[in-house]
Amino acid sequence: MEKANKILKIAIVGPESTGKSTLSALLADHYNTIWIPEYAREYCAALKEPCTMEDEVNMFRGQLALEEKLLPQANVLAFCDTTVLTVKIWSDYMLGKTADEVLEELPHHNYDLYLLMDIDMPWEDDPLRDFPHLRGYFMEVWHKELQALNANYQVIGGQERERLRSAIHCVDTFLRSLNE
Repeated sequence: MEKANKILKIAIVGPESTGKSTLSALLADHYNTIWIPEYAREYCAALKEPCTMEDEVNMFRGQLALEEKLLPQANVLAFCDTTVLTVKIWSDYMLGKTADEVLEELPHHNYDLYLLMDIDMPWEDDPLRDFPHLRGYFMEVWHKELQALNANYQVIGGQERERLRSAIHCVDTFLRSLNE
């Protein structure tokens, strides 16, 4: 596990349908490392009833377990397709509050850099996406939550190639800043 302690975690976050999974995979390929998928997608796909607070806590725990399992496979960087902060954002919106366990643990699960995906991409329908009309609202929430964490983050916009170029530039700039 010593190797995992040296891994820099870069979170790819933002509202629905902003290319997080695609960009995570492309960045992992570019930097010859891994990306950690969003645990909640698999979890929600199996739900037969509306999501409960217990489900949100299960997704929180599942994301952390998935990161812990995959981080040792990373090569210097690990790209995380979303973070446990997503659980807070969704819980607050869908259930009106966040479980105490999540709120207590959240400050202990930071990422070295957050790439916040802008909402300038066209919406793509998906059975697990719910709010095409609320992307602006969720973008504001992401800014507020990341600022509350005093997170190091950059907004990434543009279509796929431009988005990838911008993300690579941000990651390279971040890596250079560590060596200064």
